[in-house]
Amino acid sequence: MKVPVFDLDGKEVEKIDLPAIFSADYRPDLIRRAYYALRSHSIQPQGRDPMAGMRTSAMSWNTGRGVARMARVKGERHPRSGQAAGVASVVHGRQAHPPVSQKVVKQKINRNERRLALISAIAATARKEVVASRGHKIEDVQALPVIVSDDIQSISRTKDLKALFMKLNLEKEVKRISDGVRPLSGTSRLRGRARRQAVGPLIVGASDLGIGKASDAFPGVKFVPARNLSALDLAPGAHPGRLVLWSKSSLTALPEMLYQKVNVIAT
Repeated sequence: MKVPVFDLDGKEVEKIDLPAIFSADYRPDLIRRAYYALRSHSIQPQGRDPMAGMRTSAMSWNTGRGVARMARVKGERHPRSGQAAGVASVVHGRQAHPPVSQKVVKQKINRNERRLALISAIAATARKEVVASRGHKIEDVQALPVIVSDDIQSISRTKDLKALFMKLNLEKEVKRISDGVRPLSGTSRLRGRARRQAVGPLIVGASDLGIGKASDAFPGVKFVPARNLSALDLAPGAHPGRLVLWSKSSLTALPEMLYQKVNVIAT
């Protein structure tokens, strides 16, 4: 299958053969499994001090006072004296079932499954119906996947990157991610997540010659070297079909093991 290669002016300069990896089977179940397994690797185990809420002089008054026999703080003439302590479900008491740091939060996935999920996620970027179902505005895009000349790796200014999107008929996509900033409220805002940003295009290149700096300043846009590509980048939120701009050299810079795996599946 021949696909066009565009320059920084949005003009077709040549056509190249699309690698076989883009024709692999679409496996959303495998992509979802790999995403959550890889996502769990960034979770930090956390727990409570086993003695939290138990460091107290509280003792039970036993019977004879007409009150419950739970442990109460010793002393007189201070606010805590006589209050229940050292047990769960009381004011300033311990937690009933606190989280423990020994809990296993890291999920494991077989190496072959992880590689197959990455191959399938790459193949999903070439399926127009999958990319469109994820919410990307690609009605005016000529062909998927979008392949650009290696000059894209040298773009160092955000306005130049935005101009490239316009020339590639991605005006609606740029508007979608610019309008996709949604303010949050409640607990999420109190914890530092004041707004939510829509996910935009992903740029994959063989090397970073300035494009990383330009994409960092563009909300929703991200640059990833081809050798570091994973399901976390291609399927944010475990939803495959992210719009990807590939540099021409990135197609050959993908890990060789992926091409070997595709050849094994094809045979």
